[in-house]
Amino acid sequence: MPFVNWLKRHFAVIAGLITLAYLLLPNIVVTVFSFNKPKGRFNYTWQQFSTDAWKDPCGVSGLCGSLSLSLQIAIWATIGATVLGTMIAFALVRYRFRARGAVNSLIFMPMAMPEVVMAASLLTLFLNLGAQLGFWTILIAHIMFCLSFVVTAVKARVMSMDPRLEEAARDLYAGPVQTFARVTLPIAAPGIAAGALLAFALSFDDFIITNFNAGSTVTFPMFVWGSAQRGTPVQINVIGTAMFLVAVVLVLLSMVIGNRRNRQKA
Repeated sequence: MPFVNWLKRHFAVIAGLITLAYLLLPNIVVTVFSFNKPKGRFNYTWQQFSTDAWKDPCGVSGLCGSLSLSLQIAIWATIGATVLGTMIAFALVRYRFRARGAVNSLIFMPMAMPEVVMAASLLTLFLNLGAQLGFWTILIAHIMFCLSFVVTAVKARVMSMDPRLEEAARDLYAGPVQTFARVTLPIAAPGIAAGALLAFALSFDDFIITNFNAGSTVTFPMFVWGSAQRGTPVQINVIGTAMFLVAVVLVLLSMVIGNRRNRQKA
């Protein structure tokens, strides 16, 4: 049976495409409804094609302000978590010290712990310290939340590094700073970049920890949640579609740059 044989040969590809389509289905729905013109407050039923929301994405009061705030928090949280996480990862891999095993275990706790537990714990800490809930409490909470993910990503990369490359650099009279800048850092860069991207996505998308420690500050996920109670504006779909397209473009650019580098090496 030719069809059965063909299906067996291409089963993995077909299963992968079906899975990818399933994962992209919500994004497709969001994109389609970004061109909708609903008659009521809720953008859940298709009514009429319109580009009004795309022409004025900031037409809803507070939307672009909350988006800008989320981007600022995500950027600063990414920088803080990446710097601290990279140093912790190098320390855990390269050095032997007391309680090293305990530190390794504690690093994974925020990843395994339910977000609501961590959010409530951080809120208790801030209240006991008398801190005013707002931008800075959100930022501190996001750095603490993202730190474990950065450490895990960078640690995996550092553990796979060949120490003989750094020894060769030192044999060629490179100093500690020069060895780190020209050998260690470029090799660890993919892991650091992966951890930074993961931290940015987690920080920008977070709702539970932010909701506990935000006070009166409203980030984009909180704005979306609040809007869903009163009526979902089409502009939210526009922002979501734009973010998805930007992510796709960045992935395609990275693939093109990677292919060019591979061709140059070959």
